[in-house]
Amino acid sequence: MKKRLLAGVLLVGIGAAQAQAVLRLTKLPATTPAVDTIFVAGSFNNWNPHSKAHALAKNPDGSRQLILPAVLGEVEFKLTRGSWQTAEIDANNRPLPNRRANLSATLQVELRVAAWEDQSGAGASLKKSTASAQVHVLARDFTMPQLGRTRRVLVYLPADYARKPTRRYPVLYLHDGQNVFDEATSYSGEWGIDETLDRLRAAGQDATGSIVIAIDNGQQFRSDEYIPWRSEGLKDQPHQGGQGAQYADFLAQTLKPWVDAHYRTRPDAAHTGIAGSSLGGLISVYAALKYPRVFGEVGAFSPAFWVCNDSLRAFARKHPAARTARFYFVCGPKESETMLPLMAQWRDELRAEGVPAANISFHAPATGEHKEWFWRREFPAAYRFLMRPPVTGGKLNKQMVTK
Repeated sequence: MKKRLLAGVLLVGIGAAQAQAVLRLTKLPATTPAVDTIFVAGSFNNWNPHSKAHALAKNPDGSRQLILPAVLGEVEFKLTRGSWQTAEIDANNRPLPNRRANLSATLQVELRVAAWEDQSGAGASLKKSTASAQVHVLARDFTMPQLGRTRRVLVYLPADYARKPTRRYPVLYLHDGQNVFDEATSYSGEWGIDETLDRLRAAGQDATGSIVIAIDNGQQFRSDEYIPWRSEGLKDQPHQGGQGAQYADFLAQTLKPWVDAHYRTRPDAAHTGIAGSSLGGLISVYAALKYPRVFGEVGAFSPAFWVCNDSLRAFARKHPAARTARFYFVCGPKESETMLPLMAQWRDELRAEGVPAANISFHAPATGEHKEWFWRREFPAAYRFLMRPPVTGGKLNKQMVTK
């Protein structure tokens, strides 16, 4: 008995010393192609569904596993076969909530997959769309010449867009388009932007209305496109950033001119916003610095400054923010050790560059988490701050609203 107890103590000691936890997959649907690799996409790899560093290795007994450092602590994740179109679902064809595990409190996490999104049989039924009738596919394969790729782009038009043919509207550009309007395409929950704007308009809290352009992320290319420089923090991953400049060029030089030519927009920077979460918040700040005459309102939700903060600060010294720009910052103080301090640093640096205090809104609610539900909750306040109509002499400029 004492020997067994001692062995158990030694095992725990060894596990603590190694500081590792094992994700062990013991059951897959019979329809899973034998040649397919299973990946883990989660909060620790920017939800990359095709990260080679987070592929499960096959064991002789048929199980698969991935070893993760226990220092990651509490994590969220899902299993995929390389894309969000091949992500796991439940046996009733419904999306799964994010899996959760505290890696610092367990040595092994047992996993089973009931069905895959893309397959027939158990996973055949399509998820019901939650997008409103005002959301349309602008293009399924919009050409991105700066990156040599194509991308699905969605557009939300205010309810009165067709009824008021002379009215022009502000435009808000949002990243991670899969999560903006529709639960059926989201991989970690939707923001419900369409319902939120409809509700604000009905409550009289949105005098002008806005067009919203949502650009899907590039799945495995998400980190590449949302990070302007290669990141040392992602050096163990195949997609380490470095294409953010080209992505920003696409937004400013290709997509926005097309939108302005085909919709009744207010094309000036004072009526053009850009926003996103995590890496989407990072690239939004970068795009506003690179194109201050294009993007005048910036929403940075839990911005991932940590991946390239020094490079971004050096860039900002040569490309200062427009003093007329508005910035909305929000994060949870417990999201990470660096999240709030870096966000505060950027608030202070923007103020030092001459952006008025009235143009910077900064929030760190105690309940905030690095999750879609939090960003969805905070979006209405961000929208009202960023897209509020121009004010002249303390009064609403009615000409700008109704023209």
